[in-house]
Amino acid sequence: MKERAVFFLSDQTGITAEALGHSLISQFTGQNFRQMTLPFIDSEDKAREAVQTINAASKKGSLKTIVFSTLVQPELREIVKDAKGLHLDMFDAFLEPLAVELEEKPTFALGGAHGMSDIETYMRRMEATNFALANDDGGISRNYDAADVILVGVSRSGKTPTCLYLALQYGVYAANYPLTDEELENGTLPDFLVEQKQKLYGLTITPERLQQIRKERRPLGKYSSAQQVRFELREAAKIFRRYGIPHVDTTAFSIEEISSRILDSTGVERRVRP
Repeated sequence: MKERAVFFLSDQTGITAEALGHSLISQFTGQNFRQMTLPFIDSEDKAREAVQTINAASKKGSLKTIVFSTLVQPELREIVKDAKGLHLDMFDAFLEPLAVELEEKPTFALGGAHGMSDIETYMRRMEATNFALANDDGGISRNYDAADVILVGVSRSGKTPTCLYLALQYGVYAANYPLTDEELENGTLPDFLVEQKQKLYGLTITPERLQQIRKERRPLGKYSSAQQVRFELREAAKIFRRYGIPHVDTTAFSIEEISSRILDSTGVERRVRP
């Protein structure tokens, strides 16, 4: 299958352009995309370099290039629009209609979405991230009183990356605790977790996917055996039922989807907005 080049252009990190573009192209599963991000396009020279890069990709490939752009400055947006391909400009699509409705001209300020313009928001994210790291896998802190949510589940079910995403994206104080063999065999949670029962949220996964993940980390031994994986997941499910812990199967969901489901199910408030 032929590849179609897709570019994400931004005057900052490119996170917004990537998020928008990925959400859209993921709806077309019959296509093969080669994705490239061109961040920090904050001058006319860099904008022209981006055009050259896009045009070179267009000349090399037989399929029209797609360009997702979140450039703020009008003069830079006009330059990159000369690039060959389908140009999808977020600000053309949304900013101008908003300006008409709000009866106010936009400021065209750089870094409004992901920059350091809001120090308080940035610090909340960093504090939440430090909390997640200190309380990772039942870490030494175990400051569960301060947690907004505590993820529980077997090893490699997605607890750590989900906690970090909740912290970085929403400033949520997320801790996680791995269910040990002793707890799985006894079917009970430690008292310090039971005391925080209202904060608990479980993660599970299919045995096939969990075994695949564990084999990549530790291919030999009991840890990644099919028997051990099935035992842990079966007993974890019993614990979730016994304590009435809401849970989600992470197998088919991205971290973004898992996090959204957790927030929606628990009612945990986002401390910051993306």
